[in-house]
Amino acid sequence: MFSNKNNAWCTPRDFFNELNNEFNFTLDPCCMPKSALCSKFYTPEDDGLKQSWDNEIVFCNPPYGREIGKWVKKASEASGGVVVMLIPSRTDTKYFHDYVYNKAEIRFIKGRLKFVDMDYEGKEEDRKMSPAPFPSMLVIFNGLKNSNE
Repeated sequence: MFSNKNNAWCTPRDFFNELNNEFNFTLDPCCMPKSALCSKFYTPEDDGLKQSWDNEIVFCNPPYGREIGKWVKKASEASGGVVVMLIPSRTDTKYFHDYVYNKAEIRFIKGRLKFVDMDYEGKEEDRKMSPAPFPSMLVIFNGLKNSNE
């Protein structure tokens, strides 16, 4: 689970819905078409790292591989909106210290989130859910605040 071979482990819908009630997301920049959580979204073919996130309310659950630092950097640079990232709670990483620590709101998630296997082809209610092998956190970049400074 959560290997480089399978990036189809997606955000639990009830967890997203709770956040969406708070933020009213407009963009999901890194998803598969069948796992998109917003009406506006970017797939790997669109390459969300190359698209503008400015003036959007973004929910981003990026791929957790070696490229995650690029996604965190992108989120920290978006302006005119808000970016909420669901990422592993890895406070020892370079990207955490360069882009998150003292630069964004951090909400540590109690317990381990159970992610959904979107590669499963059966009924949605039978889809496998597996707990992450790491703690998670929400990182909230408020580009509205940054654009007014």
